[in-house]
Amino acid sequence: MIDKRPPGLIAIVIYKGFVALLLTATSIVLLLALKKHDTLVVFSESYILEGKREVIEWLLEKIINIKPQTLKFSGIATAIYAVVTAIEAIGLWYEKTWAKILVIGLVGISIPPEIYELIKGVTIFKFLVFMVNLAVLSYLVKHFYKH
Repeated sequence: MIDKRPPGLIAIVIYKGFVALLLTATSIVLLLALKKHDTLVVFSESYILEGKREVIEWLLEKIINIKPQTLKFSGIATAIYAVVTAIEAIGLWYEKTWAKILVIGLVGISIPPEIYELIKGVTIFKFLVFMVNLAVLSYLVKHFYKH
């Protein structure tokens, strides 16, 4: 059987699946950091890291300075967003109207904050995320009424 899904839709599903995996990994890291917070503090103070891994030291410093409540909230919120993103991808794969509406709504809501972030300071990552989300939004709006 030949797959009759439009290539643009397949690309969006792959993108949403990738984002869901990335969010899941982020949630796991945040919740593990919460669980092992004391160990991270001790590790960050050890002589093992001294002057060897600036990036690791910087990251550990950021994590241990986050309040445990904030880590917990961030981990749970990221997990919820990962589940919603996975549901979007699955719904789009099966070409469900509710999934298109959900993606249009969530991506549409994210555009103004992304513009604000770009105004504060442009980075390649921020710009790429903005452009991909803009492309997803315009594709789904354009093709929403066709199907």
